[in-house]
Amino acid sequence: MTEYATLAGGCFWCTEAVFKDVIGVESVESGYIGGHVPNPTYKQVCGGDTGHAEAIRVGFDPEQLSYADLLDIFFATHDPTQLDRQGNDVGTQYRSAIFPETVMQEEQANQAIERAQETASDRIVTTIEEYSHWYPAEGYHQDYWDGEGQRNPYCMAVIPPKLQKLRKSFAARSKAVTA
Repeated sequence: MTEYATLAGGCFWCTEAVFKDVIGVESVESGYIGGHVPNPTYKQVCGGDTGHAEAIRVGFDPEQLSYADLLDIFFATHDPTQLDRQGNDVGTQYRSAIFPETVMQEEQANQAIERAQETASDRIVTTIEEYSHWYPAEGYHQDYWDGEGQRNPYCMAVIPPKLQKLRKSFAARSKAVTA
């Protein structure tokens, strides 16, 4: 039975590309969560006034990939010490956040933050926020790295290092390494 994890780690194109390469992940959808405007558009969210985060909703098989392992990958492939930004992307829409759907996910999210803090050079600023309405991003944002992203200079600068980190630190979990 598929379970879901909703995570915000900066640009959703970048986090989507990482999790699409993880064994046990069945689906990754880019979208918006945590804001106060119904049915926000990309332009509205990028403006920073809706309160939403760019996020991904990861469907995964818990028999192949635990929620805890998924969170460890999340922390290893973005910078959870940057407040309201990832690299050059600045604003609350790029915050590091976890949106647990169950009490168990919330407990595991707290444990994952503690694990990540043990090796972090600075304080982890990732928030645990109440799961609210999920809004899928516009169609052209889905599977972005597999299409347009490979021609986008921003993506070419940001995504390959994230994939390299995944493939080095979590080789047994990477579809590309085990293929």
